[in-house]
Amino acid sequence: MELPRIITERHEKIILCENAAFSALSKGRKIAEEKCDLRTDFQRDRDRIIHSKAFRRLKHKTQVFLSPESDHYRTRLTHTLEVSQIARTMARALRLNEDLTEAIALGHDLGHTPFGHAGERALDKLLSFPFTHYMQSVRVCEELEKDGKGLNLTYEVLNGIKCHTRGEYSETLEGRLVRFADRIAYINHDIDDAIRAGVIKPDDIPKDIAENLGYTKSQRITSLVTSIVNNSGKDIIMDSKTEKYYTLLHEFLFETVYQNPVAKAEEAKVEGIVEGLFGYYLKNPEKLTGEYKKVLEKEGAERAVADYIAGMTDHYAISVYSDIFIPKSWNI
Repeated sequence: MELPRIITERHEKIILCENAAFSALSKGRKIAEEKCDLRTDFQRDRDRIIHSKAFRRLKHKTQVFLSPESDHYRTRLTHTLEVSQIARTMARALRLNEDLTEAIALGHDLGHTPFGHAGERALDKLLSFPFTHYMQSVRVCEELEKDGKGLNLTYEVLNGIKCHTRGEYSETLEGRLVRFADRIAYINHDIDDAIRAGVIKPDDIPKDIAENLGYTKSQRITSLVTSIVNNSGKDIIMDSKTEKYYTLLHEFLFETVYQNPVAKAEEAKVEGIVEGLFGYYLKNPEKLTGEYKKVLEKEGAERAVADYIAGMTDHYAISVYSDIFIPKSWNI
């Protein structure tokens, strides 16, 4: 009886376009492993990411609004799922490898700090080395998960995670697709959350952008995804007109939401929390636990503390900060 993995790999050669990444031709893993009978290498990577501790923690990490009261605001986890859905839709339409696309999308934010990009900026300012969430995501996959053993993902998945936000582009079209999907997702769902929060109104979106991309979140996503599907081939691109309004929408989001004093009122407190935790654990590295103790022994206190704080959820960071720095009432 032929193995299910072999059948899937053969189907890829029939179904996928010539520019797709074929799982049977993966550059492989740093540590060689016996192949799975049921799953391709990229399917196996997707499963490892979903079952990781870092993936579960995303449900309690900020997307844009810190500690929102309503259940309907996005978290880092729901953002990740929306990126995955958009990326998979485009991958299927373009006959690219949907399994690789999904694995990259699900893993792209595993290293994100608590408190969103405010936490990322705060941690980066404290360190003697550059800190970015995308490189931390790679580090989580290679060094931190499974008690320091790492997930041992394929080269293609790690490359897509590393290149999902800025700098060099992914070597695979699937990785480049996730880069677009990430921005399409957050532009539209962050605007949606901002409208829900009363930070902006639907009519605030400039009329020329709405007329060309759509008046609703669904219409805008459809316009952007359709443009990519209709114009991509050897690379992932939009037509020039859609790209123009996509860029204008991104600029509108930054000006009205990310830099809005109402939406970001609590961010000033983030720096104090991150700085307080960093200073405390740098002076008391013996209080680090688990895989972070291994990092401490191997790479020093600064790296270990950075990894520990980056892995915290919003709630856990606030709780630990409170335990350390906030006086407790005296019970007699």
